[in-house]
Amino acid sequence: MVKRIIAIGIIYFCIAVGWIILSATVHIRTEEQDDKLKSAVGQLWGTAQTQRAPQIYWLERVTHIETIDGESVSRTVDEKHFLNLKASRIEVDLSLEHRRKGLLWYSTYQVQFAASYTLINPTDQNRHLSFDLELPAPQAVYDDFTLTVDGQSIAELPIRNGHLIQPIDLSPGQELSIDLSYHSQGLDQWRYSFGDHVNQVSDFELVMHTDFAAIDFPPDSMSPTSRARDGNAWTLTWKYNHLLTGIDLGMILPARLNPGPWVGKVVAAAPISLFLFFFLLFIFSIVRGLDLHPMHYFFIGAAFFSFHLLLAYLVDHLIIHYAFVLSSAVSIVLVTSYMRLVLGTRLAFVEIGLGQFVYLVLFSYTFFFPGYTGLAVTLLCITTLFAAMQFTGRIDWNTVFNKESSQ
Repeated sequence: MVKRIIAIGIIYFCIAVGWIILSATVHIRTEEQDDKLKSAVGQLWGTAQTQRAPQIYWLERVTHIETIDGESVSRTVDEKHFLNLKASRIEVDLSLEHRRKGLLWYSTYQVQFAASYTLINPTDQNRHLSFDLELPAPQAVYDDFTLTVDGQSIAELPIRNGHLIQPIDLSPGQELSIDLSYHSQGLDQWRYSFGDHVNQVSDFELVMHTDFAAIDFPPDSMSPTSRARDGNAWTLTWKYNHLLTGIDLGMILPARLNPGPWVGKVVAAAPISLFLFFFLLFIFSIVRGLDLHPMHYFFIGAAFFSFHLLLAYLVDHLIIHYAFVLSSAVSIVLVTSYMRLVLGTRLAFVEIGLGQFVYLVLFSYTFFFPGYTGLAVTLLCITTLFAAMQFTGRIDWNTVFNKESSQ
């Protein structure tokens, strides 16, 4: 008996090593594809976008006197004097579209941005101001870009080095509005930033419309002040009368289940499922008086391994659920057709086949529900232990081991 257990343990160890190698292979393939394909998707579709709030400033030429090597030297520079926006009204429409490359799905989106900014000259002098809007991303396409200053459309957009810089002349106390809009596309997330430091925000409202239900916000961002759901769409509103903040607001686009990382997790956990199945099969063979040789365990373990091997490469070509079903069917057919020759049809298709379905198929299927995988595995372990204790409670283990030793 001891030699048989050791032999089964060696077989289990060898198969587990195979899973470790397969898991590492899947991980490397996924990482290599992500490094190459994410850049390609970004070039093709666009990268994550952060729309910064515009800066309003005027330049004042100032002369500074500096002492260098004991001599006074004058230096003339243009200093920026910033004005706060009086009001901001922004509307953002996000449309999600998942795109697959290799083993990975990417969350691409289309964004329709429209904003109306109100400016006022609070000083007692005429000011030649600059309305400086930094475009969200250098690798992006902006379609139907419109700019209107106080109701007058600007045909030639003054864009330099990724910034739209529109000159504006305001007399003391004068107020005007600047309206702009564009259509673009990006990847993974969209943000609106008030700046790199704490800034004053007055009379601000941003309304975001989504065509997806699974909303999530970046960890370092503000939650909306109100939200309303309509089926699979949301209307989210950020509204502030007077705010001091250095935190962005934004949206993380929902991600689809990625085949590569998912398969890697399933393969990494495979030794647990095989251990439970071998354990229950060993107990079952003792209770039913079945003479299972370690080679039987080897072929069963190899059939378990075939499920993960086939799944790891099928997900490159099939939808993940189809790949899962096909891999499960192949592995179950391998085990039941083999055990039919060893134990007979009934035991092969009922006890062995049902056990494989639970410990391989259902065990792996729990990884489709990330929040419940750990709990499901724990319950399966406890259930297996309970079944083994109930089946073997009346067995005289001394007799079992002595009987095997005397043979």
